[in-house]
Amino acid sequence: MVYCEWRRSRLVRCVLCGGAAEPGCGVCPGCAAELPALGTACHSCALPLPPSSGASHRKRQCPACLTRTPALSSAHCAWHYGFPINQLIQRFKYDGDLAAGFSLSALAAKTLADQIDSLDLLVPVPLHWWRYWRRGFNQAELVAAALGQAWGLPVGPRVLRKSRPSSAQQSLDRRQRLRNLSGSFTVRANVEGCRVGLVDDVITTGATMESAATALLAAGAMRVSAIALARTP
Repeated sequence: MVYCEWRRSRLVRCVLCGGAAEPGCGVCPGCAAELPALGTACHSCALPLPPSSGASHRKRQCPACLTRTPALSSAHCAWHYGFPINQLIQRFKYDGDLAAGFSLSALAAKTLADQIDSLDLLVPVPLHWWRYWRRGFNQAELVAAALGQAWGLPVGPRVLRKSRPSSAQQSLDRRQRLRNLSGSFTVRANVEGCRVGLVDDVITTGATMESAATALLAAGAMRVSAIALARTP
């Protein structure tokens, strides 16, 4: 049912201003131009970085990623998690506004197309079953489906399983989140030698992506890249 509604949500009106949207994307060109593009960011975790005059922007890393070896080979987000992206994602995630979710996903697919390295498979970050039951859908799975269709990539919605629930993470720092998520992801499919794109709606500290990527690499994945709609500061 959710997927049928998701496919029907491809509106021709802009989800922000109500004007005419571009075909296949529910955001008009004017509103799309005003969205908070991520710009310069850490290559490994997508943390926003100050602009640099250096020749290579894509390989810059934040101090935290320079002092450790991230499980993620790269991270890519289309926007800052700021107005109006944050409101659209909240409408999608908590209010079931599939039109907002599809519009952001379709626009992100265009925005990130040139940044994404060669991938074999897109894998959405899973929800624990009780959270899925309460929400009725997994927003990461719907984002991955839209990206997969746009990029011609297969999507493995059952590759990862959230094997145990984790407590609320909003008030936790990155180290606490990693501890909270330790051992919570199980790989249920053959990913040996695969270049995986790990998909979620928002990267906050990167702890969820790191934990899931660690599980995929332990199962034999060649590399794991994080892909999300937005990144928090």
